[in-house]
Amino acid sequence: MKIINRKAFFEYEILETFEAGINLFGNEVKSVRLGKADLAGSFVKVIGSEIYLINAKIWEYQPGQIEGYDERRTRKLLLHKKQIISLKSKAEGSNLNLVPISMYLKNGFIKVEVGLGKGKKKYEKRQALKRKDLQRDLERELG
Repeated sequence: MKIINRKAFFEYEILETFEAGINLFGNEVKSVRLGKADLAGSFVKVIGSEIYLINAKIWEYQPGQIEGYDERRTRKLLLHKKQIISLKSKAEGSNLNLVPISMYLKNGFIKVEVGLGKGKKKYEKRQALKRKDLQRDLERELG
């Protein structure tokens, strides 16, 4: 089970990645294990001395429904204080963004891979699409 934010690689040039734990409810853990989560449109923000995953969608686990459940609630990420301070200083100093790249299961725990990324310009995105198309055409001709 690995949930990938494909838009992160299209929108940003990822320079560095970090692995973080995530604080979830029991029903949310079951949903993520079933692959019922989406990271598209979500972002990571440092507020004070804590780091949060904002706007990530985790669908409600059907057998155990919670009244008034919010799929896009803000969830706390679990990192060491030194890592949070380093992320905060790198993001602010170099004008970089914190982007969730993927969510996966590791040793029974759900982890979120957070990337430190620089936003791509429109022309850079077009060049990446052209390269991808050329590579696909080459593979068709050879294979």
